[in-house]
Amino acid sequence: MLRKLSIVAFAAALVAAPLPVLAQSKKDSVVMGMTLEPPGLDPTNAAAAAIAEVTLYNIYETLTKINEDGSVAPLLAESWTASPDLKTYTFKLRKGVKFHNGEPFNSAAVKFSFERNAAATSTNKDKSLFQAFERVETPDADTVVISVKYSEPNLPFLLGQASGSIVEPKSAATNVTQPVGTGPYQLGAWAKGSSITLNKWADYRNAAAIKLSKVTIRFISDPAAQAAALLSNDVDAFPRIATRVVAQFKADPRFTVLIGGSRAKTIVAINHRKKPLDDVRVRRAILAAIDRKALIDGAVEGFGTPIGSFYTPGSLGYVDTTGVNPFDPEKAKKLLTEAGVTAPVELSLKLPPPPYARQGGEIVAAQLAKVGIVAKIENVEWAQWLSQVFAPNGPHNFDLTIVSHVEPFDLVKITEPDYYLGYNNEAFNALYKQIVSTPDEAARAKLLGDAQRMLATDAVSAYLFQPQWPTVINKKLKGVWKEVPQFENDFSTWSWE
Repeated sequence: MLRKLSIVAFAAALVAAPLPVLAQSKKDSVVMGMTLEPPGLDPTNAAAAAIAEVTLYNIYETLTKINEDGSVAPLLAESWTASPDLKTYTFKLRKGVKFHNGEPFNSAAVKFSFERNAAATSTNKDKSLFQAFERVETPDADTVVISVKYSEPNLPFLLGQASGSIVEPKSAATNVTQPVGTGPYQLGAWAKGSSITLNKWADYRNAAAIKLSKVTIRFISDPAAQAAALLSNDVDAFPRIATRVVAQFKADPRFTVLIGGSRAKTIVAINHRKKPLDDVRVRRAILAAIDRKALIDGAVEGFGTPIGSFYTPGSLGYVDTTGVNPFDPEKAKKLLTEAGVTAPVELSLKLPPPPYARQGGEIVAAQLAKVGIVAKIENVEWAQWLSQVFAPNGPHNFDLTIVSHVEPFDLVKITEPDYYLGYNNEAFNALYKQIVSTPDEAARAKLLGDAQRMLATDAVSAYLFQPQWPTVINKKLKGVWKEVPQFENDFSTWSWE
């Protein structure tokens, strides 16, 4: 009897215990999955989008911030004004900001960052943008005046990209492995091949608004493993997850599935430096052999909109050029004959790791085979792809490759003489100069339409689709973006309900 009374008394004591003793504190950490591991942590010296996915707005900040809807807001710059001809921008900087190493943020750091990006030795993916700056002036510590050689209505947007990250001069040389920025997070640990941990920076200027004290980013490239990590609660969120696994999460009440739009362009890039690919008839034959709809259905489970040039629906001056090079296998065979090319034509097809490239490559190779083009698939890791295929100074060791260009407003890339495609068309370059020297929006839109038609007619690449990016998250996780104006994961907006 005494034992029973003791048990009852103990249970009553538990019920009566103050709530703070029993209540669990709100979760303040998150584990996110990513398909690719970044090759380094300096977004100003390499093109890999995975760098921005880890660092942008988290470790580093930019003068402006690109919001989920694509609009531009102040970040390190409190405000800005533009001259009527859109060639001169004056930025007023946020005061009292410091870098992780204690150094002050000021106009000198901005000038250093932008001039470093424009240097002859720079490997910044948007080097041409910064080289178009005629002057970067610093009238005082809190003001930066940028004079551009041409009208650039998109400059506030462009400076919100990872390539515009402001770095601290003394630490810039070691940012690849020891990143120093002004953002709300610092690098905690990097287990190469496995994960990166970011820790909240206690001295951030608005630290109280940052809800997550730790973010762990795990690198999981295999689609099945991505799904398994979510289902086992090893991962709380997986932005831009492999499309083939999305369906199983839509009916699962534990998860939220977000399907976001993008300004990305998935293409079969063609190396114009290689014969017979320097012949427009051969390039058109490649395009005519590809069934975009079948590829979108097979490679990304329908998560894409067909495109016909290096430009996406929803952008200023967009025109539908998918009809310029329609799917027509018989025409493809005739074009090869006209070009004097004897089948089978053997070409290399180098594929980076993302599922859209690996799955899409199998489909493209099968379609090309039907018209007498043998595409020999070679799967390469991301670092190999960047060095062998994409690197500005070569060796451009490829015939064909599949990649998604995720940056908006990057038509300028086509004009760069060392760009990996090797197009180098003076007529297109002149047209682009006309575009950027035209501040009137309606006139610029018309010229942009002309540029799209030229790229399609010249079959510069096999333009495939504008992707939609699915994200799967724990339903209790809030603040994760649905739309994808650029590749980023802004952890300052994330929290648990």
